[in-house]
Parts: sequence; C-alpha cells; structure tokens
Amino acid sequence: MKIVRKVRVKNRLGLHTRPATTIVKLLQNCRSDVFFTLKQETVNAKSILSLLMLAAKKNSNITIQVEGEDANMTMDKLVEAFDTHFGE
Repeated sequence: MKIVRKVRVKNRLGLHTRPATTIVKLLQNCRSDVFFTLKQETVNAKSILSLLMLAAKKNSNITIQVEGEDANMTMDKLVEAFDTHFGE
C-alpha cells in the first residue's frame, strides 16, 4: 500500500537535529519505505543526514510518501509527530 500526505513544519527552528532524530527513531522498526519531498528534493526519511539536507524551515510543506505493509500506522505516527511539534 502507498500513502501520500502533506504536512507543515510547525517548529520554530524548522526540521533541525532534534526533530530529525525523533523521525529516525520513530521509523527504526518501520517495515515500509518512507520518503520526504520538499520542493524538488526527495530523501529517505530513515536517514538523519538526508533529513537535515532538506533544510526545511518553519512553515515548509513536506510531502510524505509511505509504501509498505505498515504504511497506515507509519503515516499516522509521522503526522502526529509533526502536529505535536516533535515534543518541543
């Protein structure tokens, strides 16, 4: 199954090291492939360096693409993390 959703970066400092670390930890046991797209750049969301290279600032719109057997659960966790500012 493949799911695509858009989310907005709400953190004051954007998608910096702490939120990127949270995303990578959240995806550690995920069996699906997860990609984030910002503008024309698409990166593997399981890689902290790739996430940081997106340089997503506050209010950036990121497209999340999840494909695999646990896609629904993975997408729900990611959307919740963005909505709750990654606990910041």
